[in-house]
Amino acid sequence: MSSQIINPTLSVRGLEVAYRVRGHEHTVLRDLSFDIGHGESFGLVGESGCGKSTAAMAIVRHLANNARIRQGEILLDGENLLEMSKARLQSIRAETISMVYQEPGRALNPSMRIERQITEVYELMGLSAGDARDAGAEMLRRVQILNPDRVFNAYPHELSGGMQQRVIIAMALATNPSLLILDEPTTALDATVGAEVLDIVEELRRQMGTSVLLISHNLALVSQMCDRVGILYAGLLVDQGESGKVFSIPRHPYTAALIACIPDGKTAKDGKPLASISGTLPKLGEALVGCPYSDRCPLADDRCRVEEPPSVTLEGRTFRCFHYEQAPTISQDTDLITDGQRGNVIDYDAPAVLTVMKASKTFEVGAATFKAIDDISLEIWSGETLGIVGESGSGKSTLGRVIMGLIKPDPGSRIEHNPPQETGPTHRTRSAPQMVFQNPDASLNRRHRVKYILGRSIKKLGGRNAVPMPDAIRKLASDFSLGAEQLEKRPLRLSGGQKQRVAIARSFAGDPALVVCDEPTSALDVSVQASVLNLFMKLQAENDVAYMFISHDLGVVRYVSDRIAVMYLGKIVDMGQADEVLAGPHHPYTEVLLSAVPTLDGPQPTRIRMAEMPAASHRPAAGCPFQTRCPRKIGAIRETDTPPFQPVSANHRIRCHLAAADLPRAGPDRTRT
Repeated sequence: MSSQIINPTLSVRGLEVAYRVRGHEHTVLRDLSFDIGHGESFGLVGESGCGKSTAAMAIVRHLANNARIRQGEILLDGENLLEMSKARLQSIRAETISMVYQEPGRALNPSMRIERQITEVYELMGLSAGDARDAGAEMLRRVQILNPDRVFNAYPHELSGGMQQRVIIAMALATNPSLLILDEPTTALDATVGAEVLDIVEELRRQMGTSVLLISHNLALVSQMCDRVGILYAGLLVDQGESGKVFSIPRHPYTAALIACIPDGKTAKDGKPLASISGTLPKLGEALVGCPYSDRCPLADDRCRVEEPPSVTLEGRTFRCFHYEQAPTISQDTDLITDGQRGNVIDYDAPAVLTVMKASKTFEVGAATFKAIDDISLEIWSGETLGIVGESGSGKSTLGRVIMGLIKPDPGSRIEHNPPQETGPTHRTRSAPQMVFQNPDASLNRRHRVKYILGRSIKKLGGRNAVPMPDAIRKLASDFSLGAEQLEKRPLRLSGGQKQRVAIARSFAGDPALVVCDEPTSALDVSVQASVLNLFMKLQAENDVAYMFISHDLGVVRYVSDRIAVMYLGKIVDMGQADEVLAGPHHPYTEVLLSAVPTLDGPQPTRIRMAEMPAASHRPAAGCPFQTRCPRKIGAIRETDTPPFQPVSANHRIRCHLAAADLPRAGPDRTRT
């Protein structure tokens, strides 16, 4: 445990939790101890499978039926939750502890209007129906929902993800709880919406004195929001202390490894590939001898493999490592790209692999219509990555699906695929464009084994037919770091990173010239994300494949992209070479997106707040599409005239009424309005 906290709101002491599987108990949490002070925010960080969510469920006493708390204490305001009666525990859950989950849509009843779901909370507290409605409306205003009546009358599916999460937070804070637990609250949200949600939590924490436990794999977000942080590995808290100190001077190799996995602001061709953590977490039920991280740690020696490091407290920090003095200096494996450079050279004088001309797609919403994409024109060349960024509702995924032929565009749209064909002894026939989706669970058939999934793709796409099918499957799997063990499994039994590798391998079965990647890493831990991004770069270097990389994570887009296109309400508003788009001059919308990206070190950007994206039925009919939210308004022209798509350099264009000299730039001289 780190420095002593006087009268903490939450105190976890020596907690050990095990799951019973097939008659055997498997330990998931080991000697977990930490405190959260009154009004303090504590972050719990680690890869999927480390036990973060189990810790949260243990605190609220909502573990699965096959889980057992073997030992330890969980004290809430000095009262042991593990010794409470059922009636007292229900009272605590209703009045003192609140929890916000990762998927707000699953926490809301789809058959009930929002008004009933919120007022029910207040009625259970003893308020009359009228008072409950008034209190609910006031709480919605506190989470910056300016029109409570509209939200009250809506069903959950009629609200955006950000609005749903705000409703959940309003319900969670209705009882003025002592402890608020946030379990990956922004993973499914855009950067701007996620930043807005956390701003709300932070403001309410200061106003109400609520203690917060934030569970996340986003280190920069935890660094921005939390006073202190604990790094969890295989159920063991291996590093704990003030956030700034833990992330600036990691005292455990695992902490250092997680930090090294984060894109550093450079593109893949400008610097070394991302660090990646070799190996995997110990399996559930695996007997652990010595340090649980020893099999993956570059500092491990014989002592680490046979002796478990004790918990050491030094200068307010608590950690478990024999080599804590060396931990800040280690570097992780970067062997996926051996030379540290991307090998392809983009020939912009050659024909483009993809040409999109004046592409639009109109959808009907009730009696009205709106254009999800509007007059889009772009090109992508062989070996190039075009990053597509923007909030949900900007049209990114619709554009990807139109390009793939999954959605039929409006008449007059022109989409041309022109894969390069090689002749001679090394003749290659490139297959049709392929797509990698955000959620591999939704795109892989869970009934089939991996070897069948890959074999079917090889057969359908015509790739690797020169060798017998079993050999072709093994070679394809090996190219994507999938072994014989994974080939025999069904997707349900694979980790998130392994499933995404299967999805990527399937898309490369036919040697495509273009792959559309729709949020392929947004749900992955930073360590798995790093290895998947390096894999994308390795494949591009070896196969000269072009990518359209759709993401709301600007750090990821910066790392993979040669060029970036920023989309808003179906239009491209900012497009050019990646370094120019990110350095500026920016479109005002690009400026807002960049301001929402937290950093792990250095000062946090000054976030620019704006109103919520207009619904499809309320989008501007004329003028600038960004007019209702722009922080740099210049008058009536934005409502009447279409902004020009003006060049600000030979490789950079911005759709804005402002002159290039008046547009914002990155750096300390950036002005804010």
